[in-house]
Parts: sequence; C-alpha cells; structure tokens
Amino acid sequence: MTEYVSTTPGLFPLPDWAKDDLSDLKGHQKHDLISGDEGEEIAAAYEEAREEVIDVQREAGLDRVAEGQLRWDDMLAHPLAVHDAVDTQGIVRYYDNNNFYRDPVVTDDLGFSGDVAGELEAAAELLDEDDSLQAVLPGPYSLADLATDDHYGDEAEFLAAIADFLEGEIEAFPEHETLFLLEPSLVENAPDDGQDERASEAIDRVASATDADIVVQPYWGALEEKVYAHLLDADIDAVGFDFVANREDNLYNIQEYGAAADVSLGLADGQNTLVEDPEAIRDRVEWVFDQLPVTEFETVYLTTNTETFYLPYATFEEKLAVLAEAADLAEVKAA
Repeated sequence: MTEYVSTTPGLFPLPDWAKDDLSDLKGHQKHDLISGDEGEEIAAAYEEAREEVIDVQREAGLDRVAEGQLRWDDMLAHPLAVHDAVDTQGIVRYYDNNNFYRDPVVTDDLGFSGDVAGELEAAAELLDEDDSLQAVLPGPYSLADLATDDHYGDEAEFLAAIADFLEGEIEAFPEHETLFLLEPSLVENAPDDGQDERASEAIDRVASATDADIVVQPYWGALEEKVYAHLLDADIDAVGFDFVANREDNLYNIQEYGAAADVSLGLADGQNTLVEDPEAIRDRVEWVFDQLPVTEFETVYLTTNTETFYLPYATFEEKLAVLAEAADLAEVKAA
C-alpha cells in the first residue's frame, strides 16, 4: 500500500517578529548577511525562530519536519556563502525572480564546513522520538551553477568538488529520515550533453553519503528528456515533479521513461498566496495517477512545488496544514 508523506522543500519564511528583530540586529547591507560567525543576539533570534517553525510543522501534522533554513540569506547558495574557502562578491539575481544572493566565488579547496550539520543538530534536539527529521540541501548541479569557480579551473572538476563537499557535510548530519536535494538549475539551466551524465553522477555520489531516503526535487518546470533519463540512473529514491509550473511535460517524462520507486509531487504553489483546498490537492494526486501507466509508488511525498520563503508567514502556516490534511485524505482514499 502506498504511503503518503506530507512535507516541504524547506527554506521557510521568517516569522514576522523574527524578520523585524533580525532586521534591526543585522542591518541592511550586503556585509550584514549571514557569514557563519554571527553574534550571540543574532544566533539567539534564529534559534527561537527555528523552534517556532518546527513547532508549526508538528502542529500542522507534517510527516517530515525540516529545520527551515531560516539563516540562508543566500538561499540555495548558503552552504558555500558561509564557507572559509569562498569569497562572497557581487549581488546576483536568484534565478528568474526578484530575489538576490551574494555570488559565492570559490577561491580554495572546499574542505569540511559543518554549518548545515550544526543547524540540523539544533533541530534534532527539538524533536520527540516520534518526529522524523528531514534534511535539505542544494543539489550539486544547482550549487555549482549558482557559484563561481576561481580555483578548480574546469567545469567537470568543479562539479565533482561540489559533490565531494556536500558528501562530507552529509556525513556529519544527525540521524534523518529523508534528504531533499533541491535542483532547480536542472530545469532553469539544463546541462548539455555529457554534462547531464556528470550531473547525475554527482547526485549519485551525494546520495551515497546517507542511508536516508533521497528525493531530488527540480522545480520551475520540467526536466528535459535526456536530463530526466540520466537522473533516473542515480541511486535515489524519488524524483520531484513541479505540477504547478508544468503538468504536461512532467507527465510525459513519467509516461515515457518511468520513475523511481517513490515520487514527490509539487502540487501546492510555494510562491502564490492563494491557499489550496486539501480536497483539491487530493484530487490532483488522483488526476496525476490517472494519467500514468499502472504504477504503484511505495511512497508519495506531497509538497509545495518550490521553497516557501516567498510566502507571507501566515500563508505559509496555512499551506503546511493543507499539505498535512491532503496526505491524510489521500491515505484514506487509498485504503
């Protein structure tokens, strides 16, 4: 029987009080963004906000609890932006939207950082034994795509170094049930021939660092056919599909090339303030499966299609509750 799991891709909006407090504590310039050595007052504010977003997920009834990535001022570039071997330079646009991040310029070998592991350790301490922790990281292809290489000098070598870096970080993680690797660049800046195979190999290497279930979550559209076919060669448990941005091409990929044993369905809009109805999400799940060959997934993750930091905090809270209820309704329907 299929298990329906409600979750998110992480990167949550700050609670309103935290946004105000941290604005006063941090300032408003590029050099005021998180660098990994924030002072006690700033660290305490983030700790309190982390505790709140974890409580919100548990109260909503989500099946996986994410740390929230509230410190990630540079969005998916964060793990590099706080690294000692990286120089954060000019502000660049975060994909095709109105958010910006500091260009992380890699200037030396990417050794171990431990920044994300520290966040997850703090989150794990807030959970009960019945809670399931979900780790979130940028996938290696997207992280390499968002960064600038001023050290390795070769595209393939740089991607391999990013994969090695992420692998080392994951090995320091506390116990976690699921790892979401976010890969929007696979859609937004699709790899060329040869590069698509290397991207899959890099994802495979990162996935090998943990025994947790691995979900590779592209978004803002559908993967090109060859990219998708190569991605399925990686040793992962699920591929995510953004059914908000593109239904037809995502369906085609599954129909034509199949899927992993599990699947992640981005059915709630992570950027739109319209709050979906749980029954509507459940119906969208049925619609997707009605279009597919006879396939029963072991696990179906129900999630927003993108990160949720775009949303007002109150809307974010409502969307979590919708996902949790939709998963419950899907379980009942499946039974």
